[in-house]
Amino acid sequence: MFKPLALFVGLRYTRAKRRTRFISFITFTSVLGVSLGVTVLITVMSVMNGFETELHDRILGMTAHATITGVDGELRDWRELEPALAADKRVVGWAPYVEGQAMISSDRRASGVLLRGVDPALDSRVSEVAAKMQSGRIDDLKAGEFGIVLGNELAVYLGVGPGDKVTVITPQITPTPAGIMPRLKRFTVVGSFSVGMFEYDRNLALLQIDDAAKLERLEGAVTGLRLKLTDMFQAQRIIRELGPTLPGAYQVADWTQAHSNFFRAVQTEKRVMFIILLMIVAVAAFNIVSTLVMVVNDKRADIAILRTQGMTPRSVMSIFIVLGTLIGSTGTLLGLAGGIALALNLQEIVKNIEEAFGVRFMPGDVYYINDLPSRLLWSDVWLVTGMAFVLSLLATLYPAWQASRIRPAEELRYE
Repeated sequence: MFKPLALFVGLRYTRAKRRTRFISFITFTSVLGVSLGVTVLITVMSVMNGFETELHDRILGMTAHATITGVDGELRDWRELEPALAADKRVVGWAPYVEGQAMISSDRRASGVLLRGVDPALDSRVSEVAAKMQSGRIDDLKAGEFGIVLGNELAVYLGVGPGDKVTVITPQITPTPAGIMPRLKRFTVVGSFSVGMFEYDRNLALLQIDDAAKLERLEGAVTGLRLKLTDMFQAQRIIRELGPTLPGAYQVADWTQAHSNFFRAVQTEKRVMFIILLMIVAVAAFNIVSTLVMVVNDKRADIAILRTQGMTPRSVMSIFIVLGTLIGSTGTLLGLAGGIALALNLQEIVKNIEEAFGVRFMPGDVYYINDLPSRLLWSDVWLVTGMAFVLSLLATLYPAWQASRIRPAEELRYE
């Protein structure tokens, strides 16, 4: 279909003559529109990938990839699971934990809180909280000393710091001569952490695991084991295969069950944003339609002459497909280069703009992610490039078909 003659004529029509300068300008705007659309689409997809990765890292820095718990909510023989966990190379680390809800109060305020008892020596295998400490160290949690580490937002809300006392009140009740009383215990604040997620910084408090077990009346037992896996995105498959190898009946869950709605919403938003921004490329492709229609009307006499010299309608059609494909391909390649360059250097560009104009696009006191993350995925790049090329190719079909239907006798009657 694309014979050398059709290719030569199609390329020849891309050059501007004095009387076709306006058509050349429209062609330039079509190329520019496609390139801008591809650039914006690649950049926005990279930013959304960056935000998704950042959220994954921050949430899963505090949430285990998988958990193993007893069927009755307690796990007393967790050390018996270690051989089976060590035998699976996909399990990087594990650590016991005790979890429960309570009320925490200071001299000023009170707040609901999620208590988590951890073993400081083992918790670093599955959590990044040790690296996120704002004050104190996770190792300051020692058995019998009843120390507590608060999320930074929670500590600010309660108005406490290292060395201050707080009271933890649990839902369990204790019968006394004066009546039924809730269980409460005084703890000393030994540090605070900040992981950049309000859910944890505002609502989580860490205790030493033995102290937490006493508070929750789990002496000699834990709530479960937290696991860290080699690939968190394969957590469902790994725990499905790991469960039958455990010696006994246990409940095994992965992180997607606790945060599935959140990350599904992020994925849905990403797809919708892709479709919306793809419309920019589609609009630019419609410019190719108008450009080719104008070229066809301008070249009607030339097409008629080519038809009288033996060129078939199929060959005429191929001329304008070549022309339109060249316009779309040029815009796509320019957008590809611009999108990749912008996505790879976005953080530096934004930083330079902020320094030049003295502004902050994402101030730290409003947003927990105070920079603009960007993660370029080549799968997105090829998808955007392919869609732009296909849309550009489809835009050529109607004008090319109209050109192939030109009748030489009618066009040359008055020439």
